[in-house]
Amino acid sequence: MGPDALLRDMVTIMQNRIGAAALVLAMVWSAPASAQVDLSGNWVARQHEDWEERGPGPEAVDYLGLPINDEARARALAYSTSQLSLPERQCLYYAPHYVLIGPFGLKMWSESDPIAGQVIAWKIGAVIDRSIVTIWMDGRPHPPDDALHPFAGFTTGRWVGNTLVTTTTHFKEGYLRRNGVPTSDESTFEMYFSRHGDLLTVTAFIDDPVYLTESFVVSRTWQLDNSANLLPVPAPCVPEAELPGLQGDGDVPHYLPGRNPFVNEMTRMYNLPLEAVMGGAETMYPEFRRRLTDTYTPPDRCTRYCCGWGGAQGRTAPNLECLTGGSGTINER
Repeated sequence: MGPDALLRDMVTIMQNRIGAAALVLAMVWSAPASAQVDLSGNWVARQHEDWEERGPGPEAVDYLGLPINDEARARALAYSTSQLSLPERQCLYYAPHYVLIGPFGLKMWSESDPIAGQVIAWKIGAVIDRSIVTIWMDGRPHPPDDALHPFAGFTTGRWVGNTLVTTTTHFKEGYLRRNGVPTSDESTFEMYFSRHGDLLTVTAFIDDPVYLTESFVVSRTWQLDNSANLLPVPAPCVPEAELPGLQGDGDVPHYLPGRNPFVNEMTRMYNLPLEAVMGGAETMYPEFRRRLTDTYTPPDRCTRYCCGWGGAQGRTAPNLECLTGGSGTINER
């Protein structure tokens, strides 16, 4: 083969390689890195779901729909809200799942590798109190069981289609409901973030080998609001004595077994049988409700929280007419 023919062959080979490389680059640039969705922004709470729990708070003894065991029930019945007067107990509500049981909005943003440009973490801020939650996306493992348990816990995430799935471990004990139903520091917390336009729905599964017999499932929805201007760093929970002259003698407000004065409150107000109020996994399912069909008599009128989710401030919820007399029903306008 002469020099000219060899040169022509080398040029042809180089052209083919350059063409193949260009094709690969075009495919990479045209295909998404993965099925990721932008979750960044200011998300404000829309209290259309469980507004009583997120706003004014649940009744003192209402464990309906919670898959708690006997130990959790005993701890909840011993709980008194006066415990919040003690500085050492004022910040115990702010485990990671408080994002779902609390009333606040949230701010989300991503952090990228400064060299590679890949998202290495998502951050979840809050309006107040809760620690910033870091969702690690770089494949790092969870710490060993005996590692530090901060309030924020340790969270990793992965994309499944257009849904961000997160797993949180290593967080302090807290509360499953804002009336003393406990969660232990052995809990795991899994969230599914799904964005639909300007709505963000988070569905969560809480598993606790200490206090729950099944997974507790809860979902909440937020709405994007660019005018909200939520701060990325929330105001911290700062414990302080709320009662003048509190001596801090070590006494913890509580109720002794069989002495909780609110046990029959749900029965008086709503005619709910005590077996329903005390909760348990069976109260989560439609079969339990059907068991009560022949024996349950609804109250003749509404006397508390009658006006939908807007009623937390004494207002009727949008597009609803509040009827507190007679049947106590709420009708659409």
